[in-house]
Amino acid sequence: MLPITLEQMELDIEVDSPVEAIRAAGHLLVKSESALPSYVDAMVESYQTLGPYIVLAPHIAIPHARPEHGVTKQCMSIVRLKNPLKFGHPENDDVKLVIAIGGVDTNFHIKMLQALSRVLTNEEKLKLLMTSDNKVEILHTIKKED
Repeated sequence: MLPITLEQMELDIEVDSPVEAIRAAGHLLVKSESALPSYVDAMVESYQTLGPYIVLAPHIAIPHARPEHGVTKQCMSIVRLKNPLKFGHPENDDVKLVIAIGGVDTNFHIKMLQALSRVLTNEEKLKLLMTSDNKVEILHTIKKED
């Protein structure tokens, strides 16, 4: 259910703005041929237009856009920021994890969010995502939810 690979994870990257963080997560989707650059642009535009609604939980942003903006296959990427950033959310800032998702249809998008929420609401798993330097361990933890 959670379509992510080791290549779709970057840990402790340095960026200077929420837009750079969204682009970094989006680049991993493009690099894996899961989305087109237009999808990344749509995620950024969505954040710039609608604001920090993508900061769905404390310290976690989940940028996404509509499937028709360039999703080629179900996808997900994780970027963990070395220095957390303010996205402008009144309660859930500062963001440390940016998890970009893309579904080829709205139905899958919802299922992916549900599976992801099972990971993010588990304290142990969330702590591992926030602190581990081992991508294999992180991937295994995420995939256990499938």
